[in-house]
Amino acid sequence: MASSHLIHFKPAIPATMASRCLSSHKNLLFLAFLVLSILAARSEAGSIAIYWGQNGNEGSLEDTCSTRNFAYVNIAFLSTFGRGQTPQINLAGHCDPPSGNCAGFSDQIKSCQSQGVKVMLSIGGGAGSYGLDSADDARNVADYLWNNFLGGQSSSRPLGDAVLDGIDFDIERGTMQYWDELARSLANRGQKVYLTAAPQCPFPDAWMGGALNTGLFDYVWVQFYNNLPCQYSSDLTGLSNAWTQWTTSITVSQVFLGLPASPQAAGSGFIPADTLISQVLPVVKQASKYGGVMLWSRAQDNGYSSSIKPSV
Repeated sequence: MASSHLIHFKPAIPATMASRCLSSHKNLLFLAFLVLSILAARSEAGSIAIYWGQNGNEGSLEDTCSTRNFAYVNIAFLSTFGRGQTPQINLAGHCDPPSGNCAGFSDQIKSCQSQGVKVMLSIGGGAGSYGLDSADDARNVADYLWNNFLGGQSSSRPLGDAVLDGIDFDIERGTMQYWDELARSLANRGQKVYLTAAPQCPFPDAWMGGALNTGLFDYVWVQFYNNLPCQYSSDLTGLSNAWTQWTTSITVSQVFLGLPASPQAAGSGFIPADTLISQVLPVVKQASKYGGVMLWSRAQDNGYSSSIKPSV
């Protein structure tokens, strides 16, 4: 029997359908471009960190968080610790630690956290009595911080039962050793403890250089003030060079540009908001590790954070 061959013809796609397909393809390309643009903008966007606690007239912790200006608040300071000393928190006029009434801040801390703000305890500062004499001393301090401010248990938690998000190292005096051991001991708790630091802009930092080399820190807000060689000046050379060194020389998720919130907040280094927005931020944002701006401090923040926030 002779075989029969059937020839099948595919019907042509109507012109209107082809036009629709082309239009749909263009829409997909546009949507992809839009998504990539949004992601690029987000990667450049930064946050603001601020210090709170050293001026009784700066308003409450809860009010600070309710401004929605800040992603991180550092409660300053645990100013006495280490070397066998009884640790002591100093919150200026906000409360009296010996009487135990600082525990009332627990609800305010929880309120901040419910708004997405990470709240750290800053240890050290420019005054006080602190230091570490040995690796054992560092581990003892880490145990104290864990049990009294973080996820551990203690009957004498100075800020109540709120669990802070982490510890900020603002080490400006005392010893230069064992801060790396303190960082390791805090990081090895089986529960996330954010580690942040506020070194001064000359690189490497005299006190925190070794600790920062551990690669354990999440955020580093470098103090670009009170240091003439690396703070803001008209040609930006010193600041730009120091910023590049910080953002390329340490293993850290994000680096923040630390600034005074007003001319009165520091001896030198204040950058007017319009200058920061037009000249400085476009330079520092080029770094892949750019995280945002840190301000010292809430007491001197008379509208500065609000004016720079859209551009940070």
